[in-house]
Amino acid sequence: MSLFLGIDCGTSGMRGVVIDQNKCVVAMVKYPWEITEVRDWSVCWQTALWKLLEKIPLEYCHYIQAIAIDGTSSTVLVCDADGKPVQAPIMYNDPRGASVLTELRDIAPPEHTVLGATSSLAKLIWMSKLPSFTAAKYFLHQADWLGFLLHGQLGISDYHNALKLGYDVENLQYPQWLENIHIPIHLPQVLPPGTPIAELRPEVAAKYNFPTDCLVCAGTTDSIAAFLASGAKFPGEAVTSLGSTLVLKLLSTTPIENSQYGIYSHRLGDLWLTGGASNTGGAVLKHFFSSTELANLSLEIDISQPSNLDYYPLLTPGDRFPINDPNLPPRLEPRPDNPVDFLYGLLSGIARIEAQGYGLLQKLGAETLSHVYTAGGGAINDTWMKIRERHLGVPVTIPINTEAAYGTALLAMKGVKE
Repeated sequence: MSLFLGIDCGTSGMRGVVIDQNKCVVAMVKYPWEITEVRDWSVCWQTALWKLLEKIPLEYCHYIQAIAIDGTSSTVLVCDADGKPVQAPIMYNDPRGASVLTELRDIAPPEHTVLGATSSLAKLIWMSKLPSFTAAKYFLHQADWLGFLLHGQLGISDYHNALKLGYDVENLQYPQWLENIHIPIHLPQVLPPGTPIAELRPEVAAKYNFPTDCLVCAGTTDSIAAFLASGAKFPGEAVTSLGSTLVLKLLSTTPIENSQYGIYSHRLGDLWLTGGASNTGGAVLKHFFSSTELANLSLEIDISQPSNLDYYPLLTPGDRFPINDPNLPPRLEPRPDNPVDFLYGLLSGIARIEAQGYGLLQKLGAETLSHVYTAGGGAINDTWMKIRERHLGVPVTIPINTEAAYGTALLAMKGVKE
């Protein structure tokens, strides 16, 4: 029996999924973050990793052939020569890189993906100015460092995590302009996601009852792992994540780059995963309704007739995609007395934004939309699914597997079998 382990280090905790050769889940484990205020996330991640491995049923540990890890995009840290962090990691949504954007604009090409306050490169430049940086030898992403804890090899990343560091995913090399930045640190060696890096460290294999020849593979980001989990694999297929915000990802034969709308493309083998994110989404719904109200009121909506309310649901002014306007006002009026009608208007408004987003991606050259898989908490609302299907004009379904860790397990299996 051959098994494969995928580990997802997300915003709410760490999850693990073990799959067999038939891509069937045989075990799922999780370790939620138990603290609300963290001074050094690296300690929390390391604790979670070991606790998670302890939770894998012993009868499966002996058969795990490969492991891959995903992490949140642009969560980064710098380490010394032994892999010990020299300062606390900087999280994915930390905007402190804004203070170096003027400097970065003098280095990077106009409109480049790295020209954002939360990009990996902006954070690296910011960290390079700290006194503690003199001890730093390696710059790593969250998934890179967690992988290092398992295989012991420093300075290795994947081209999904490295995109916002400035790595050229079309030509599979660091661009010359990035090589010209004189920061005394090792930029990671970049591998295709799923590439075997090294066997599990002997002491880790022994402690957690893994095979001594278990391979640790290059990882990915959490959002791409969720896309892989969906099963979408053909150009024109897409995944919409209905979480607090609305995130669209469309598989295409050509890359799409447009920094005006925050659109960039990840390489996915010979294809490209392009997309954008809107500030609308579940957070707006939960502002007005409880989870119980959302479920019950949705059942009362008559979807045979479209809503006559033209909403652009936002909690605060501003959106990024498909309309890039930091001052775009929320449009939530008029508000009917009947809460069912109000909810119908909100759901329809978000569905229109989703359709507009996919329309923009196609206008910019992406593949024609053919099928949308749905992930996130909003996927459980059947009424909303039908509303979205009408606006999108293509089938909208929920994938069998929605866990990012399942997508990362597929990556581990792919790496060993190729």
